[in-house]
Amino acid sequence: MVSTINGDANVPFYKELGNQGIKATDIPVVAFSVGEEELAGIDTKPLLGISPPGNYFESIKTRRTRSSSRNGRPTPRTRAHDQRPMEATYIGFNMWVKAVEKAKSTDADKVIDALPGTKTPNLTGGVSELLPNHHITKPVFIGEIKGMASSTWSGRPRVWLPAMAWSKELPDSKDLIGDWVGKKCGNYNTKTNKCGGQGS
Repeated sequence: MVSTINGDANVPFYKELGNQGIKATDIPVVAFSVGEEELAGIDTKPLLGISPPGNYFESIKTRRTRSSSRNGRPTPRTRAHDQRPMEATYIGFNMWVKAVEKAKSTDADKVIDALPGTKTPNLTGGVSELLPNHHITKPVFIGEIKGMASSTWSGRPRVWLPAMAWSKELPDSKDLIGDWVGKKCGNYNTKTNKCGGQGS
């Protein structure tokens, strides 16, 4: 089973799986949007073996995550339900600082032009880069629910795939690319050679 349930809706979903006696050994679940904090406070015994993929897990211990924990990491009482957006903010802010230094200006247009190619360490032991399509490179980890409120990573990625702004598998986007360096366009059509707008 592939689950795309997002946010707090994961909690009743997994509770109901347990209520129905459905175990991961019966129906394996790959969950694309469940964080470690969402598992806190629910009985995870029926969920053992569920595999949530993600680009950040709190249980991955690196020098940077330990440093982040010592330097202002929110306490369990106040922290967000999902640490991944917090890591993305950490990466984004550091990239912005480097772009400001490169542009020697805080002018938004100049900073945006300076951002592609900017690299900064992420919190899982690697380096993220902002690509010309304004998406960043990040690792992918496959987690596994091991016990009460814990999701542990199964290994470091061997390959970092560049993020794609548009899917080549969908008819409406297969001809689109995001290129803010050469084309100054987030949804440039390679067949019509036209920009469809600001895009993403």
